[in-house]
Amino acid sequence: MKEKWDERYSAKEFAYGEQPNNYLKEQLLKIPTGTILFPAEGEGRNAVYAATIGWSVSAFDISVEGRKKAIQLADKHHININYEVTEIQSLTYQINQFDAIALIYAHFPADAKSSYHKILATFLRPGGILIFEAFSKKHFEFMNKNMGGPKEIDMLFSIDELKSDFYNFEIIELVEQEIELNEGQFHIGKGSVIRFVGRKL
Repeated sequence: MKEKWDERYSAKEFAYGEQPNNYLKEQLLKIPTGTILFPAEGEGRNAVYAATIGWSVSAFDISVEGRKKAIQLADKHHININYEVTEIQSLTYQINQFDAIALIYAHFPADAKSSYHKILATFLRPGGILIFEAFSKKHFEFMNKNMGGPKEIDMLFSIDELKSDFYNFEIIELVEQEIELNEGQFHIGKGSVIRFVGRKL
């Protein structure tokens, strides 16, 4: 898995563009700035955006090449982000450390995704906000060379899974919908996604 992402992120161009995800941008503008965590952050487009609007940003990914691109993008915008190359099992963040967590196309291995979600939720303070967008199980119908996504359906998400994983959250929004994506060269066209905003109880 690590090798796949290092190869993708080693290209000169940003695989998913330099602009933030639209849903993330929309949701961040609704809440006060504070500390935010970006798991599986790749080339850093979302983390860098958050830092430019005043968030104190931490991020991590398994890809060394992803971090290089993220730091390059942060330097371009004259901001700082704390970006680690690590696995979820090795994280050293504090319980209740963050005011927000953003899971944007963070597709984890099928047999681990629920446990990873529960680990990540512990780092969010009570009252903190989770922002989530990722491909739904219906996305299989839309996949092609320009519209990426995991090739294993069990790595995709359902509304029921998210309700179960984040059982201790108040649901502010939880929808499955078809959207048009235009993010770099691997998220172009129509896809089926789940969008979720929750407040930790």
